[in-house]
Amino acid sequence: MADYSPADKLHRLVKEALDSGAASTIAEAEYMFRALSLELVIGEKEARDPNHQAALLTALALAVRVFLGGVWVSGPLDVALTCPLPLGETLESAVAFLGGKIGDPDRSIPRISIGGGRQKRAHIFHVRTAFSGWRAGIVPADADEFADPENAVMPLSPMLAAALAVNEAFSSSRFGRPAFGRKPVGFSLWNPASLLDWRVSAADEPKLAYLPNSIWLIGLGHLGQAYLWGLGLLPYQHASKLSLVLQDVDIATPSTVSTSILTDDSQIGWKKTRSMAAWAERRGFNASIIERLFTSDFRRQLTEPAIAMCGLDNALGRQALDQVGFEFIVEAGLGRGYQDFRTMRLYTLPAPRSAAEIWREPGASEDLSDRPGYAKMLEDGDLDRCGITLLSGKAVGAPFVGAIAACLAISEILRLLHGGPLHQLIDLSLQSIEHRSVIAHSHDFNKLNPGYVLA
Repeated sequence: MADYSPADKLHRLVKEALDSGAASTIAEAEYMFRALSLELVIGEKEARDPNHQAALLTALALAVRVFLGGVWVSGPLDVALTCPLPLGETLESAVAFLGGKIGDPDRSIPRISIGGGRQKRAHIFHVRTAFSGWRAGIVPADADEFADPENAVMPLSPMLAAALAVNEAFSSSRFGRPAFGRKPVGFSLWNPASLLDWRVSAADEPKLAYLPNSIWLIGLGHLGQAYLWGLGLLPYQHASKLSLVLQDVDIATPSTVSTSILTDDSQIGWKKTRSMAAWAERRGFNASIIERLFTSDFRRQLTEPAIAMCGLDNALGRQALDQVGFEFIVEAGLGRGYQDFRTMRLYTLPAPRSAAEIWREPGASEDLSDRPGYAKMLEDGDLDRCGITLLSGKAVGAPFVGAIAACLAISEILRLLHGGPLHQLIDLSLQSIEHRSVIAHSHDFNKLNPGYVLA
């Protein structure tokens, strides 16, 4: 393995403890996260259901990157894998591949139950995933059974429920507040602006009928891989009908694994385009790769995808989004600091303001180089001033944040295909989901036909 710099090796969520001052050294921060463990439990009925399988596997893939003390998975796992993700023949093999510890933990640890009815609380933190139609969330384990029947589940709903559950479990474990997991948390992917109870059936939700047939993904890190995971859950009759263009210039480093749901240790040192194209092709999709920076001199050809999904984390690339010929663009940006890493902001273009106006200047970042952990590394000679600046300037990141943003981003495309509401801005913090801000789109997309296939 190459000799990576500390900035490329540090776990991006462990960095939260260092930046906040909760830990005074990297070793201390890593020790804190190795103390975090989680249990996932699935029942017999749910284990055979593809939507509950998707929720379990999403929760596991996210949680192993957060709960460094281990994630245990229990339930009847020796069943056929019917979820469309390319993870093996059985649910058990998929769990093993993703790094889950099969069996019961030898102690009481936070628990997420995948679906099911009302249950006896097994731990101070114990929630159930719940979803129906385009709506998803979590409820306390001992809450009444989710009343709405699980009919016509839109496949991103299990992904959303799983990511919300891992977010809540992390908040409870990391910050130790008993309120986490004590109330229902969720929303609708069909109408994210609605503040009505997400557990109540919505008459305007359509059954998923149309899927995109081509998408351009710009950036294949945290967000780009969450986009791919979500696309992998969609019910394509023939997966080869989806053509992807995958664009990135980066190589996966050890820190990539901490936020990117499709990268494991075996892919460190690989070009992200190559490993993600390989995953897409295992799923059955057609994938082309572009290994050059995304800039304003780029030009989309008419035979290439009209829809783009952006996962870049730099203003210069974002400023070019509406200048290269895409007809519909969804861009997601995530918070970078230890205080706002659980925030997300999604834009849909074209919009009343151009991309150059929206991202006029790079966002200012807090100077953390004088925090105790960094000051000690400098004092001990572990890093010089340049190394400290590079390390402190890296973003804090959590994979469940990107997964929730991906659910919202892909849902914009699905609503476009189904004639649903579109939004020029969605602003959301996982610390207070109920206070999200959503602005309806003023652009008329009725004449846009970006191409689709039947679900």
